[in-house]
Amino acid sequence: MDPIADYLTRLRNAIKARHRIVEIPASNLKKEITKVLFEKGYIQSYKFDDEASVQGTIKVALKYNPLTKQSAIVKLTRISKPGLRKYTGSKELPRVLNGLGIAILSTSKGVMTDKEARTLNVGGEVLCYVY
Repeated sequence: MDPIADYLTRLRNAIKARHRIVEIPASNLKKEITKVLFEKGYIQSYKFDDEASVQGTIKVALKYNPLTKQSAIVKLTRISKPGLRKYTGSKELPRVLNGLGIAILSTSKGVMTDKEARTLNVGGEVLCYVY
């Protein structure tokens, strides 16, 4: 059971079904990934609902182009898996689509994108690619 892969799969399925809002069981890591996706403009908004259950839920409003109805997220790919973790140093940080996409990393200074990790000169676990 991989909670991050489940999170990404729920987002992918909601995008394919053209849903506006998707509910996901919450965890601290999922909340941080959601904040990064919002800051970079891949989702429209989010809300943390802690009263719904013991662990709470995350309500994510997906972002679509009003004219073409295409999602802002084209592809979500899980990189580091529980069976095979992928760590990278500050010098070998990945570039997604030559800088057009983002890689979300879990570092010692929190969850951030590859560009933020480059400026802070930190490495960490590569969670996923988004573009």
